[in-house]
Parts: sequence; structure tokens; C-alpha cells
Amino acid sequence: MEYYIKDQDWEVIYQNLRREKNLHTKKEENLRVFYEAIWYMARTGCQWRFIPYYYGDWRALHRRFLRWAQKGVWERLLEKLKIDPDLEAVMIDATIIRAHACAAGYKKDSQKEQALGRCVGGFTSKINAMVDALGNPLKFILSPGQQHDSKAASDLVENIQGSDVLADKAYDDDKFINSIEQKGCRAVIPPRKNRKNPRDYDKDIYKDRHLIECFFGKIKYFRRIFSRFDKTAQAYMGFLNIVAIDIWLR
Repeated sequence: MEYYIKDQDWEVIYQNLRREKNLHTKKEENLRVFYEAIWYMARTGCQWRFIPYYYGDWRALHRRFLRWAQKGVWERLLEKLKIDPDLEAVMIDATIIRAHACAAGYKKDSQKEQALGRCVGGFTSKINAMVDALGNPLKFILSPGQQHDSKAASDLVENIQGSDVLADKAYDDDKFINSIEQKGCRAVIPPRKNRKNPRDYDKDIYKDRHLIECFFGKIKYFRRIFSRFDKTAQAYMGFLNIVAIDIWLR
């Protein structure tokens, strides 16, 4: 069997997983095979039943993945690996993800709860993300595809203080800008064309905003992120955390 995760990266992951309570981590080889299987699923986007046989029974893998997502294991693992983020500046933006038909039908009238919706692009979800000054992921919020980008902005920067906040014109909202300025942050957001009194912003610093676009490009190389196949937001977020972990370990 071929390992896709480098040995040094796996050692970091394993040492952090060992600190988790109520996880079976004594058999390191078995745990690594499971983690490799989930990484393979995220990268290839294949159906669970078509995962290679050497990873084990697909039903057991699926159940364990969902159980870890419900317990918050993937989210906590990402938090532990976000070592010394560069908070001189943060960038926020959102990207649309096309949802496959198999993502529908979890529960009646639960599309909003599961961050699914319909817009011009069809049946979609939206990833609202924040990255640090180096383009490393800090936080994700899922929302239905038709929801405006600015709706999740305040929650994304909730714990940010004293940083430059870079965003595009979609986030040019007086209430949002005032809220971040009260926390000692500087809004580096170009004004909309219909503003009567356009605000000034640092155009040189704003050029760094391409880093969040590059980040979206990186995560969409993972087919399980590029298209959403998961019915629940919790499962999709699990894969999103796996991919973010991969980026932090590079």
C-alpha cells in the first residue's frame, strides 16, 4: 500500500491524535491507514463503496469518519496544527461549491440547516473562509449558495483584533467596517461604485488579497471539496478540515 502523507507529517498528526480522549490510538499502523483512507477520499472524490480494498471495509471507514466529525475531532486537530499564524493581516472571502444531487434529501426542509441552497449557479453551498497573511486557513463557515458573502463576515473575524482585514467590494458595509474598526482593525476594502462618499483604502496592501483566491484554488484540487457530495454540513466540514490540515503541514 502506498502512503500519500509524508512520514514527518504523519508523526505530527499522530502525536496530536494521541492527546484526544476516547479514541483508539494505540495501534498506530491501523490509525494511519484510516487517516490515509480519508485523505484519499478527499483527494479523489470517489464514492465510499469504491475506495480501494486495502483501506478496509468502506462502511466501517464511513461510520468512523462521521463519528469523528460529530465529536469534533477533525476540527480540534486543525486547531492544534494552526501554529503561530501571521495575524498582521487576515483575508476573508467566499466561494461557491456546486452540490451533487446525492447531497440532497437529508431531511425535509433542512437545506438551510445543512448549508445547501439554490442560486443562479444551481444547487450549491458556499464556503466562507478567513486566511492569515501567508494564506493559511484560519476559519470556515458554510452557508447556502444564495446567501450574500457579507452575512458571515462578522462571525469570521469575531476573534480578530489589531489586524488589517482585506476583503473585496462585497464586504463594503458600514456596519461591518465599524465593527472591525472598534476592535482596532483596519478595513482594507475597496468602496462600491454607488457610494456617495467613497472611502480611502490602502491599494498596495490590498494586492495581497490574491492569497485567499490562491487558497481556494488549492482546496479545489481536492475533488471532495470542489464538488459537494455529502448530505450533512458536518460531514462536508470534516473533509474541509482535513484539507486545511494538509495545507498547514506543507
